[in-house]
Amino acid sequence: MAKVLLVDDAAFMRMRCAKLLQEEGHEVIEAANGREAVDVYLAQKPDAVLMDITMPEMDGLEALREIRARDAGAKVAMLTAMGQQSIVIEAIKSGAKDFVVKPFERERVLAAVAKLVG
Repeated sequence: MAKVLLVDDAAFMRMRCAKLLQEEGHEVIEAANGREAVDVYLAQKPDAVLMDITMPEMDGLEALREIRARDAGAKVAMLTAMGQQSIVIEAIKSGAKDFVVKPFERERVLAAVAKLVG
């Protein structure tokens, strides 16, 4: 199974998403903001990243660009709230491979990870 970096400033969202990924056999590593995500990504080299867009310190778009600048092959899907379509388009242009709308459904999260690592 895959090593997935889960990035969200809301601990309950990370916990909920980590639980469903672990139930499917994935290894989960976590970060609470974009700056931490870049550091963890470089140290751990995960197979896939699920990253929130709106976070303190460094938002998901900045972190996406930073990760992709250091690893053009990085596989990242963005976690987004409803109504962030323009930001999603920007994320896709910046190299995101997929996006999952919050509140997310179990099958949609698993499909995004499968798409990233498949």
